[in-house]
Amino acid sequence: MQKAKRLFIAALFGSIIFITRVFVPAPIDKLLIVVDAVLLALAALFIKKAGATQVGAVGGVLAGLWRPSVPFAFILVFLYGVFVDVFLFLFKINATKDGVNRNRLMLAMALSTLVIAFLSYYVTALGLDIVQANPMLDMLVAFMGPVSGAVAGYAAAYLWNKYLKNISLAA
Repeated sequence: MQKAKRLFIAALFGSIIFITRVFVPAPIDKLLIVVDAVLLALAALFIKKAGATQVGAVGGVLAGLWRPSVPFAFILVFLYGVFVDVFLFLFKINATKDGVNRNRLMLAMALSTLVIAFLSYYVTALGLDIVQANPMLDMLVAFMGPVSGAVAGYAAAYLWNKYLKNISLAA
């Protein structure tokens, strides 16, 4: 894929992630992690080499510039992109002319979302003491992280296999 197209995808998807993180009020912004996860998965499929990391970096930089008092905003969005790329690599998920393996993509996204959900929750609860640690909240994070990731993996696989795989191969 040409450098300009990679840059366009990273800027577009990163900007959408920035909007879901900054302009959507809490707690609705936490529910939109599915949108972020779909965009990161598609970026990894389109760009191939560290695509989700690039999108996470753009979204993180924009969020960090908008909220400089919250330095971990950049780190968490960036790390989410890194985790997506790592898990897609570990599960050997490749975009081919036949599409992507839906089950592997769902599993990779579920695990990466679980890891970032726990990391962000424990940084805010234990590290920064912004929210109180709560066993019920622990269970909610443990349940909703993988569910959100699996839903995002399914959506990304569906979009890729049905509509986007031919766009990528033509580029």
